[in-house]
Amino acid sequence: MSIAAGVCVANIYYNQPILKAIAHDLNVTETRAGIISVLAQAGYGLGLFFLTPLGDKANRKTLILAFMGILVAVLVGTTVVQNFFWLCVFSLLTGLMSVAAQVILPMAAGMDPENRGRNVGIIFTGILVGILAARVFSGFIGEWLGWRWVYGISAIMVVGCMAMVQAALPNIRGVFEGSYGRLLGSSLLQLKRFPQLRKTALLGTLMFGLFCSFWTTLTFHLGGAPFNYGPDIIGLFGLIAIGGALLAPVFGKLADKGSPAKAQLFAGLMVLASIVLIKLFPVSVPAFVIAVLLLDVGVQAIQVTNVATIYALDATAHSRINTAYMTSYFIGGALGSFTGLQCWGIGGWDLVTWQLLTWCLLGLVIVVASLYRRGAGSR
Repeated sequence: MSIAAGVCVANIYYNQPILKAIAHDLNVTETRAGIISVLAQAGYGLGLFFLTPLGDKANRKTLILAFMGILVAVLVGTTVVQNFFWLCVFSLLTGLMSVAAQVILPMAAGMDPENRGRNVGIIFTGILVGILAARVFSGFIGEWLGWRWVYGISAIMVVGCMAMVQAALPNIRGVFEGSYGRLLGSSLLQLKRFPQLRKTALLGTLMFGLFCSFWTTLTFHLGGAPFNYGPDIIGLFGLIAIGGALLAPVFGKLADKGSPAKAQLFAGLMVLASIVLIKLFPVSVPAFVIAVLLLDVGVQAIQVTNVATIYALDATAHSRINTAYMTSYFIGGALGSFTGLQCWGIGGWDLVTWQLLTWCLLGLVIVVASLYRRGAGSR
């Protein structure tokens, strides 16, 4: 399940190290090429809202296979596209169908309630490794074979995962018996039902917005002076961050023990330290190596803690709760990528780092306020 989720979600992020190559091949500006990154994440957000709630109603295994089958067709189309408009369309559809990962995640959460945090951490490790390895993979393939090969090879990997899902996953039917319209309405209702879900959704939105803004603009920063790195070297920065993804189950266990807010505060301070580092040393490779590690560990820790917390709210509505949370999360990612691109175009890396700092401080305000309310309540 972890491998399948990682392979699916990686498709949203393949574009980031190869944006310059795509811009050159299709004769568009770098800022315009960056729109495909925004569209992939926007498609994922749309899929989260309109498609993943079906996991509470339909057979989850069948749903996962259907999404993955359509994803294969879209990836094959991307390998032959010659027009930037159609690349944008395929990027949106890629994000839309990659939500198979978000059917797998709540499915795993419901299999063993006593170890929910640990299990969510394992699946989310696969998702995070997929996100980070996507940059390494696409960077090297894009440099040596061309950016189109990235999506062709990915289509083959998704087919392999479909065979694995068919052979290994159980058939689990959803418990929701209402209409599709009621299902979507019920997903929104979860935000009204649970204040904890609203808080974690806002925190997730801010932190993932920061995360996507950083990785989208990092490609342009490292591709220009004084670095002048190609896609293969830029992709290696994703390899650095994969080690941090392996810590995700540790933070899941902390959530199981009932200390999510403290874990979030510690993780938020790691993110803050990473941004300060790249702000003070914008042309230092060692500073970027350390910052990438701190940033990814911090954002991943917050995400795993958030997900483990919200899945404890209502076991009968995992997919709908996941929809409410993850839709907000990836709206944040799309907004972060878009804001980062605009800041890059207006003020370069200096303005990018200021807006990263703003995202982070807003997130820390939410965490500190939560800790204060909890302390006041216990007194």
